[in-house]
Amino acid sequence: MTPNKHEQLRQLPSMTGLLEDATVKAWLDIHPRAVVVAALNWAIDHARDGVINDDAVPNAESILQAALVHLESTSLPSIRRVINATGVVLHTGLGRAPLSQAAIDAVTQCASGYCNLEFDLESGARGRRADHVANLLAELTGAEAATVVNNNAAATFLILNTVASGVVVSRGELVEIGGSYRLPDMMQASGVELREVGTTNRTRIADYEKAIGPNVAALMRVHTSNYRIVGFTQAVDFDELVRLGRDHELPIIDDLGSGAMFDLDRFGLGGEPSVQASVEAGADLICFSGDKILGGPQAGIIIGRREWINRIERNPLMRTYRVGKMTLAALEATLQQYRDEDHARENIPSLSMMSTPLDELKKRAEELCGLLTKRIADAAFAVIEEQSTVGGGSLPDRNIATHCVTWSPTNHSVDEALARLRQGKPAIVARAHRGMILFDLRTIDEKDIQPLMERIAQLAANQ
Repeated sequence: MTPNKHEQLRQLPSMTGLLEDATVKAWLDIHPRAVVVAALNWAIDHARDGVINDDAVPNAESILQAALVHLESTSLPSIRRVINATGVVLHTGLGRAPLSQAAIDAVTQCASGYCNLEFDLESGARGRRADHVANLLAELTGAEAATVVNNNAAATFLILNTVASGVVVSRGELVEIGGSYRLPDMMQASGVELREVGTTNRTRIADYEKAIGPNVAALMRVHTSNYRIVGFTQAVDFDELVRLGRDHELPIIDDLGSGAMFDLDRFGLGGEPSVQASVEAGADLICFSGDKILGGPQAGIIIGRREWINRIERNPLMRTYRVGKMTLAALEATLQQYRDEDHARENIPSLSMMSTPLDELKKRAEELCGLLTKRIADAAFAVIEEQSTVGGGSLPDRNIATHCVTWSPTNHSVDEALARLRQGKPAIVARAHRGMILFDLRTIDEKDIQPLMERIAQLAANQ
């Protein structure tokens, strides 16, 4: 290295000097010292490499700017809030159901200090954590008892592991869901012998009856929540299956998957069995998800006859699937809102999104389109009617009419524009359609309209 190059390198600011800078001291109020030092080292090393490769010696301000960019990129949380403009209400990739404000407040209160998770405040004795939601679930569904685990797959596994040595299921109900979850594999892992009956498209009550034998301990219905079999089909009425179980003294297990707590026909989303209907029909054990149609946190809810719930809670595996305080706090707050159906519809975000009238969505879309057109006069924005979906493995054959704002980028490809939207702050996830980008107003919260508009306008202006 030449003497002149050594002299140039000596002109680079020192770490000690940079740490004394007022700007850096402000960073240290926000970030751990080690993280700030690592960012400064990165910027100094980057500057040193540039000088060695004959770049000009950067000043301290340039080095600090490079360090700030590196600091912000490395400090950005991996999991962060996203604006969902896809129109998929229960988007599994985006965390499914957003929590209601009541649930958010409950989690905040619970997480900010201690709570009575397993402590009875009246007696001073140890409590049972599921009691925080068990009585409420019994009240809302009519079931005798309830418990909660961390997701519906865990609920299914625990039920099977506790109740059954062999179980009869219709071949057309042997579901596979996202993440390669297959019901036959789950049954095998739980130690249960699977007895498939019927064919893919047609199963009769006689098929169940023929399969009942010494090793059969339960009959099971699985709601095919993420697909439908149509055409030449036949399925056993659930009431008929329950009667068969009673005749042979076999418990009936009902895996509902999504878990609708009231009739969705009023939203044009019929075909989803309700939890209460299953209880009324006489199912012994019912399980469903907390973060799908229910609109709460990820959880697997098990309700049914007290003797079976007690046996499940005594299963040694129960501890491996139990939920924590924040899940219980959010679930309780969500369930409280179901004490009034209209209140639930208005205040639980996923229900509110599914039930928002089309004319309201059109009004919001026209307002957003007008603001964007005014902001970026030469960009191509328009409003079109489209289709939203429920998502999350729920109601696969039901679409919901919606209105979207479309944008046709001119100097980017659609894929490039979508990538830039995803990678910005806030991150925006939209969908492509016929050479345009669609922003579906059904899944865009009103508080996200302004930041959404700012991000779109910023990107459009930089075309």
